[in-house]
Amino acid sequence: MSDIKLQHITMLYLLWVIPFFIAAYVYAWQKRRKALRMFIDAGLLDRIPISVSHVKRIWKYNIVLLALIFIIIALTRPAWNPKPETIERSGRDVVFLVDVSKSMLAEDLVPNRLERAKLAILDCIERLEGDRIGLVAFAGTAAVKCPLTLDYGFFRMMINDISTDSIARGGTLIGDALRRVMTDVFDNQVKEFKDIILITDGEDHDSFPVEAAQAAGEKGIRIIAIGLGDEDEGRRIPVTTKSGQKIFLKYNGQEIWSRLDADTLRKMVNATPGGKYLNVSTGTIDLGNVYTRLIATAEKKKLESETIKRYEEKFQIFLGVAFVFLCIEMLINERKQVQKNIV
Repeated sequence: MSDIKLQHITMLYLLWVIPFFIAAYVYAWQKRRKALRMFIDAGLLDRIPISVSHVKRIWKYNIVLLALIFIIIALTRPAWNPKPETIERSGRDVVFLVDVSKSMLAEDLVPNRLERAKLAILDCIERLEGDRIGLVAFAGTAAVKCPLTLDYGFFRMMINDISTDSIARGGTLIGDALRRVMTDVFDNQVKEFKDIILITDGEDHDSFPVEAAQAAGEKGIRIIAIGLGDEDEGRRIPVTTKSGQKIFLKYNGQEIWSRLDADTLRKMVNATPGGKYLNVSTGTIDLGNVYTRLIATAEKKKLESETIKRYEEKFQIFLGVAFVFLCIEMLINERKQVQKNIV
């Protein structure tokens, strides 16, 4: 046995219970002596035969104390006999490209398009199986909010933080956002195993999104586009004034109506290998199901391998010893053996 490891070494702080345990025993012993003296004259106490064996009582106490120590040691999860084990991890690189332009405030999805998109992404994260994920928010420009990572907790914090204020420049430039993903997020080492989940209403202001999708397709990047919004009538874009009043966004005195541009999104996904367009429109979004069907089952690349030491946990031994001690303690009778005189 070598290289012992205590996996929860902080549990050793519980050993501070031992002095209190001893103090409690001493206090209880003194209380018993005091109680006896209250009912028996002091001169008679030492002359009256006591049926309890103090030696056995001390043995019982010490055995319980040992059992407690062994239980505390077991809680530290001691382990030894380490064996090398190679862990290989595979997965895909997935970037969520989220439209945060003002049009995503339209309320044809409740509470609005952007909030429904964020909730859908958070649900999707619960089903991830070792894939690296990244987050890019875009409107008139694009910003990398989370580079490719396995830290899903950090990603959740970033997705909760995005809003229509995340990008200062207004408008919607999907093509520029795609180019930003290809240059600033994905590497050029492997042309496969890369996905972009584009969540938008499809409106674009002359950024040539189809051409950008074709460039992505040439690099082996697949686009899965989620189209949000009413494709026919559209919806107005609500904004809140500084006084808290709700109004609708206007341009040249006319209220702006935002519609889903599904045609552009279809052309974009068709330009990438295995691309898919999902027309959510004003319905429900189940990105978790999308991930399971399209990404989790797709071919994955070997991301890294790591050799670790796998220790054999031995806490059971210490619990077993503690159990034996407690059984012995119950079998010890505190009473003195009464010697009978045979006539």
